[in-house]
Amino acid sequence: MALPQRVQQFLNENRVTHQAHTHPVAYTAQHVAAEEHVSGRAFAKVVMVKGGGKAVMAVLPASYRIDTASLAAAMNVPKVEVMTEAEFGSLFPDCDLGAMPPFGNLYNVPVYVDQSLSEEQEVSFQAGSHTEVVRMRYADYARLVKPTVAKFLGVLR
Repeated sequence: MALPQRVQQFLNENRVTHQAHTHPVAYTAQHVAAEEHVSGRAFAKVVMVKGGGKAVMAVLPASYRIDTASLAAAMNVPKVEVMTEAEFGSLFPDCDLGAMPPFGNLYNVPVYVDQSLSEEQEVSFQAGSHTEVVRMRYADYARLVKPTVAKFLGVLR
């Protein structure tokens, strides 16, 4: 599977320099980071959560777990829960289940990025399939997505 058309078009229309490439099938962000020879700190994984009655995309380094209490505080909601693939799969119809890129804005999903990723020069992430990855400057990502930046890292994996 190539990049979802809406992602490729979005990057092209915004003239974002990026590299997209294929790797062997991998299902976890840590495994993809290893396949790509990228630090888990610079590989962005997406964790879908629900809080305050809405689905939210949390983006954090692959090498960490999410701290839902910290994210709930950042979202100003009492509780945040990790969604199941069955709950969020229909939100990303052009992506393999669990391999959506961190462009929630293209899918009408708010995006929260952990502060540690905002300190990276470049980020890599799954690009809609379990075999496609995109690498781009974090500054370009932030300009395009306009995520809310907050601290919600849990323990190292």
